[in-house]
Amino acid sequence: MIVPDNAKWPTWPAASNPSPKRLYTPDKMKILVRLFPLLLMAVILTSCGTDADSGYSTIAGIDYPTLWFLVVGAVFTGYAILDGFDLGAGAWHLFFRKEESRRIALNAVGPVWDGNEVWLVIGGGTLFAGFPVVYGTLFSAMYIPFMLFLFALIFRAISIEFRSKEPMRWWRQTWDVAYSVSSILLAVLLGVVLGNVLLGMPLDAQHEFTGSWLSFLNPYALLVGLTSLALFMMHGAIYLSMKTQGRLFVKVNVLLKRAIIAFVILFILTTLYTLLYIPHLSDDFKGNAALFIVPTLAVLSIANVPRHASKQQYKRAFLFSSITVGLLLITVAIELYPTVLLDSSGMGNNISVYDAAASDKSLGIMLLFVAIGGPLAVSYTAFVYKTFWGKVEMDEFSY
Repeated sequence: MIVPDNAKWPTWPAASNPSPKRLYTPDKMKILVRLFPLLLMAVILTSCGTDADSGYSTIAGIDYPTLWFLVVGAVFTGYAILDGFDLGAGAWHLFFRKEESRRIALNAVGPVWDGNEVWLVIGGGTLFAGFPVVYGTLFSAMYIPFMLFLFALIFRAISIEFRSKEPMRWWRQTWDVAYSVSSILLAVLLGVVLGNVLLGMPLDAQHEFTGSWLSFLNPYALLVGLTSLALFMMHGAIYLSMKTQGRLFVKVNVLLKRAIIAFVILFILTTLYTLLYIPHLSDDFKGNAALFIVPTLAVLSIANVPRHASKQQYKRAFLFSSITVGLLLITVAIELYPTVLLDSSGMGNNISVYDAAASDKSLGIMLLFVAIGGPLAVSYTAFVYKTFWGKVEMDEFSY
């Protein structure tokens, strides 16, 4: 059969190959995002109740003051983990002699230090909103330590920003000293405040401080302050190990070993001092042996830091360093709860979560905001760290 050249072959309709059905279209995702607060509110409302003893509403059997105690603790724990490593990095700053090394160390925390301090602002806000009595008593009693803390925060911030504005050696050296000293002072003051909260302070029946500001400089508070500094310097050295390379990396590793040794020694001394001279802090553990799992895990976490650091597994070492900070603060929370501020005068004027809590309705509304805003804040923080992850690379925009 001969086919002409101009003949046209018959065509058949193309086989239908529909694209796979998308489970979540952009429009459906927008609807889910808009419905999320309503769904979350429905879940919370269905699990709500009222505690017969305290009179406060409950969620999943936990009353609002206790839940807010956990919220405040979680926020300050997040601050200690996040700002702890850049305070530690700042404390090491003067140990770096070369200009390039100091710039690299500064730029390691440059993209994240200000975001880390936001958690401190959130912590202060949650304390003021949920426990106004504690906020008023604590800040009025520790007025001078908190003012020193505020000045150190200000000088640390302007040191980071002003250092690179002029090329003169004396200019940069001045801000280097201000940056390092303020970082050390902040770490110590955080420990001093924590030590005094654990030790207690003299309070009257109106929950007003009746002691002297010099009483804050007691041996136990100073020991906790030095332990906090050593912990943050270890935490910061691990972070710098992940961000540096070359000779600076070798230098940071030497400093990390020293920080681990210093922290372990100070941690043991603080633990012994607490057990021997402040027995009331271990009462809850003696009453419930199951609670010993928390300090046990903290000790195991501390042991894992040098183990992974010696193998140059710095991400794992940083993870266990962060877990150590969290577990130590959880131990503090167990030692205190349900008390927030202890009365050291012996008159029994302790401030508990129920004495200090805001109204039931206020706590309920704020817990709803936390349930919505908390995941968003954590997600944004994770996004920032993922964006700036890796070794420091200098350019014309660097500090």
